[in-house]
Amino acid sequence: MNIIDRIFTLFREKGNGAYFGEAVTETEHALQCAHLAEQSGAPAALIAAALLHDVGHLLHGLPEDVAERGIDGRHEEGGAAWLERYFGPAVVDPVRLHVAAKRYLCAVEPNYHAGLSEASRRSLLLQGGPMSSDEVEGFEQELWFRSAVALRRWDDQAKVTGLVVPALEHYRPCLEAVLAMREEA
Repeated sequence: MNIIDRIFTLFREKGNGAYFGEAVTETEHALQCAHLAEQSGAPAALIAAALLHDVGHLLHGLPEDVAERGIDGRHEEGGAAWLERYFGPAVVDPVRLHVAAKRYLCAVEPNYHAGLSEASRRSLLLQGGPMSSDEVEGFEQELWFRSAVALRRWDDQAKVTGLVVPALEHYRPCLEAVLAMREEA
């Protein structure tokens, strides 16, 4: 089975559970996030990152109420580690950095925290809270930090119950193109 089929199978088998305290499933959240990226004119690699940013949740097997139990599943690290076997840094690094981007935005935008969902606020505490000024400076040195911030904003918006967006199969050509770019490099 190729990696795209494995990803789609993972979403079909494990993506139908509630998305960690939100009113959408894991798959609905991923599809909404990818749709927002696509609608914004993002490049294919960032659309792929938006679709796959929470794949670590599907891989780690922790329960939906993990944050309520006081556990940070570190899904961004597990997802990035799994994805880097197949995808390049334009996909992997925004995935790896999307939690840090939430911490960053809480530190640099005074009103950002107030716009987070209750579940995102709860997980923020487990993830280290807003960044310190030194952490902000370090984050801004990351090559893909702007992509991670864009991904984070879509992530925050991609929690709309009943929103009709394209299905997984819609993103197969995008994923194929991103994989082909890595093979050519």
